[in-house]
Amino acid sequence: MTQATAPTRATGVDMTHRQILEALSGLLLGMFVAILSSTVVSNALPRIITELHGGQSAYTWVVTSALLATTATTPIWGKLADLTSKKLLVQLSLGIYVLGSVLAGAAQGTSELIACRVLQGIGAGGLTALAQVIMATMIAPRERGRYSGYLGAVLAVGTIGGPLIGGVIVDTSWLGWRWCFYVGVPFAIAALVVLQKTLHLPVVKRKAQIDWWGATLITAAVSLLLIWVSLAGNQFDWTSWQSAVMVIGALVLGALAIRVETRAAEPMIPPRLFRNRTITLAVVASIAVGVGMFGASVFLGQYFQISRGQSPTMSGLMTLPMILGLLVASTLSGRIITKTGRWKRFLVIGTALLTAGFALMGTLRADTSFTLLGIYMALVGIGLGMTMQNLVLAVQNTVGTHELGAASSMVAFFRSLGGAIGVSALGAVLGHKVTGYTSEGLARLGISASSSGGGGVLPDVHTLPGPIRAVVESAYGHGAGDIFLAAAPFALIALIAVSFIKEVPLRQHAGSPVGTEVEQESTIGAGAGAAVVRTGEQR
Repeated sequence: MTQATAPTRATGVDMTHRQILEALSGLLLGMFVAILSSTVVSNALPRIITELHGGQSAYTWVVTSALLATTATTPIWGKLADLTSKKLLVQLSLGIYVLGSVLAGAAQGTSELIACRVLQGIGAGGLTALAQVIMATMIAPRERGRYSGYLGAVLAVGTIGGPLIGGVIVDTSWLGWRWCFYVGVPFAIAALVVLQKTLHLPVVKRKAQIDWWGATLITAAVSLLLIWVSLAGNQFDWTSWQSAVMVIGALVLGALAIRVETRAAEPMIPPRLFRNRTITLAVVASIAVGVGMFGASVFLGQYFQISRGQSPTMSGLMTLPMILGLLVASTLSGRIITKTGRWKRFLVIGTALLTAGFALMGTLRADTSFTLLGIYMALVGIGLGMTMQNLVLAVQNTVGTHELGAASSMVAFFRSLGGAIGVSALGAVLGHKVTGYTSEGLARLGISASSSGGGGVLPDVHTLPGPIRAVVESAYGHGAGDIFLAAAPFALIALIAVSFIKEVPLRQHAGSPVGTEVEQESTIGAGAGAAVVRTGEQR
């Protein structure tokens, strides 16, 4: 088969700093919306689930469903970005997000809420993937660190503002938790308007087909695995026949997905990219970081409200050390990377701090000093700030512009996959640990476990008698420490993976990568003969 030379400037555009900032304004606003959709409910979830009479499983799945939808659709959005208008796609993802938010705010039960969160996740998947792709299209890798710092700052602001906004909304009687979903709608509409006026990119279309079979099989395999992790140990035993059927089914679907992807002309996740060591190691690190980042931190709000008896608003304020660490680290590391072109040191230091932070948070209990907890959270935040965007940057620096969408979305896909697995697995661990600790504590008091408000429903500690409340708070505090301790080994895996990545200085232009390894592995392959049609500027 004849190989075609990768186009050097197929989607790259030359823009001034001011033009880039104007174009990024709507994009960053859209990213803020995507972040807000997940963080605004973090401190509100205990109240939401209690009012909807849900349990720990529902709590977990309200988060997992959105992550799963984001995970499954991210490579699809990325592939579409390589084939058609990126501006149209990001506007479409914003529209889907608005629809999901409105429906989620009107949900009458946990099942409805979970379904609407899936729709929100589809929209957020587009925003997450397309923001990275569009930035890579407009900005050379050497300069991208600077603008990735802006993206990290928006991430921090959204993460800071989300829990606070959600907490204030829940604590305000005339608003109620439903406004946690409605509040993002005005921001999304504003982002649509700003994007229409400021984002102008050349549209590159290639005659190709979306790999729907691959996308379907990947989604099915991941979904079945997550359902098993969520239900095992609760609805049935880990070693039961149901577990065996689900695990074997997920493996079979995964094997079929790999077979389809290796034969597809335009695969959702191009297998040839894994021949590049940097991409493979970055994917491993992304999965591990996702498990720790989503799987552990999502339960912080639950810890503060149930174990520490704090209000949703105060729960948001108490996470400030982690968020400020993320803000400072992402901004400063981005500027230094732009100045020096060197990025590996930040990945190594970041994952080391992440490992240490999670290990220290494994000592968490209901009466842990907030000063110590603040230091531990700051370490986690600094580690995440140095790691998340720079993993994407390292991958983008190794591929040609025609594969920026697939490569960027692949990192986001595996990070979200790790997060979805982490939330499901660690949520199951938390539920199991809390049940055990609660039963032990009540047994010492000679009280039946049903007196704690059991039945799998999240307790409202403010309504419990004093002795029972102390037991429940202790159980959730100890359980939270256990899941952070379980997240630490995943951060260590990320540290090991990034240590073996070979650093290549960032390129000065947004064209194809340099280096024989990348040039040989970044060819279009089976789709090499696809026609490229420049259709002018997106209006």
